[in-house]
Amino acid sequence: MNAPLSQAALPLPASHAPAVPWRGMSAADYRESLRRYRPTVYVDGRRVESVADEPALRPGVQALGVSYDMAHDPALAPLMTAVQTRRGGRTVPRMLHVNESAGDLLNKLEAVRVLCQETGCAQRYLAHDALNGLAQVCAAIDEARGGRTHRDRFDAYLDHVQQHDLAIGIAMTDAKGDRSRRPHEQAQPDTYVHVVERDGRGLVISGTKAIVTAAPYVHELMVMPCRAMGEADAAFAVCCAVPVDAPGLTIIARPAGRPGEKAEHGAALFSRKYGQTTAVVVFDRVFVPWDRVFFDGEWAHSQTLTYAYATHHRHSCIGARAGFGDLLIGAGALMCEANGFDPGERANLREPMVELIKITEGFYACGVAASVYATRDPLAGNYMPEPVFANIGKLLLATQVYDMHRLAHEVSGGLIVALPGPDEDHNPATAATLAEVLRANPAVPYDKRIEVARFMEDLTASYQGGWTSLISLHGGGSPAAMKQEIWRHYPVGSKVDLVERLLERGVLAPQAGGPARAITRNRQPGRCCDSGCSAPGTCCCSGAGAGFSPLTTDWM
Repeated sequence: MNAPLSQAALPLPASHAPAVPWRGMSAADYRESLRRYRPTVYVDGRRVESVADEPALRPGVQALGVSYDMAHDPALAPLMTAVQTRRGGRTVPRMLHVNESAGDLLNKLEAVRVLCQETGCAQRYLAHDALNGLAQVCAAIDEARGGRTHRDRFDAYLDHVQQHDLAIGIAMTDAKGDRSRRPHEQAQPDTYVHVVERDGRGLVISGTKAIVTAAPYVHELMVMPCRAMGEADAAFAVCCAVPVDAPGLTIIARPAGRPGEKAEHGAALFSRKYGQTTAVVVFDRVFVPWDRVFFDGEWAHSQTLTYAYATHHRHSCIGARAGFGDLLIGAGALMCEANGFDPGERANLREPMVELIKITEGFYACGVAASVYATRDPLAGNYMPEPVFANIGKLLLATQVYDMHRLAHEVSGGLIVALPGPDEDHNPATAATLAEVLRANPAVPYDKRIEVARFMEDLTASYQGGWTSLISLHGGGSPAAMKQEIWRHYPVGSKVDLVERLLERGVLAPQAGGPARAITRNRQPGRCCDSGCSAPGTCCCSGAGAGFSPLTTDWM
């Protein structure tokens, strides 16, 4: 299920320029490029001098490096790169590509899955989601105002990040302060990033972004609003790109993965190699030149960006967690084998294994459907995943990740948390006895059995396992936000019409000029109200005046 997907039978843009050869960075180049930046980074209360050489961040640097190396692998290049015809036929990283077809979305979904099979979480795909959402909002602002100012800025920035093969972090979730209050109502305005000054050269921003994935080891941060803003929140409606080492920018991060940790059951076999950090990023009067400002004060368009980004990102999350599901399926099968059982012969193992497969491929199928039914943005020209399927897929993985862990535990047995520590493997007083009595399948050596058991412990029964569950549940938006989006976009009215026609119940149809029935309001995907929410900022579901916005991608 990991072969590149042909675009031949899918909608393609009209122009087909020949591809310009790929010259992007390798993982080694990426790691070396980090040494040219001097960000202010703190981890565990101490200042980090070199992000590229910091052991606490090494698993994150290595995880991002995989996305660079896979783009140079001839077998994976069709997935990991794309031809950007709007950029003159340049071959670009898949994670920095603005989609030009439904096939692009399919290949992005599969690329994210492959990356996460190797790394657990590829992280870099957030840049793809933000760039595609930004393309849409810049086009929408220009359409409303006339001209090409925002599109031209975006195109220049897209050329910059693609040409230099940059890693872009997404600074979206604000600290938010009192959740019952709007941004402009906060007692401490720095709980949200906002504009504090403007002049002819650019603007100055201050505030705090609370959950920024991979922040220490990216090249630039894309600052975006985390919710639909009201007119009084115009100062908080800002989107701009900032180098990670910009003066006034401070990154306070947690370690990536479990590097150097000697856990109870041995060194983390997976998360000491690959991991992910999240950071609080503080902006203290950070200057941003105008050519890096994509919108400023356009509060009515903030919901356009948050909705577009959320839809792209939830689609990507489906591929990411499918890759994690592949790891659980493989480790679960190996544990069955090491324990001396064949799931094909034992229903008590086969059933949970099939359930694990069903969950993983079930939400992934929603991602495929969201790709196939994608629509072309009429202004930006890129392709948007179908929102109902994208949100259902993300909702399924968010709520079923706990079942995935349970099923992996069910087929593995209690050994994954009951093994003696790894020092006993080399203790002359105990090693021989353990190797003899803890071996199960005669064909699987003791050391191989305990290796996969400790691997499963790392994935599911460790700090890292709990962390994975939480980011799956809330990353990209809470389940409540996804349910709201599904209800907003699902054509319930069409289903009501279907039944009323069968029942010949024309009496309940709205009379000309009479009030519309709420239950039949939504008659096609993408229309949450009678006007179709075509006027920015006027959506009846935007949550204006409330503490919760269904368009938010926050997970705090």
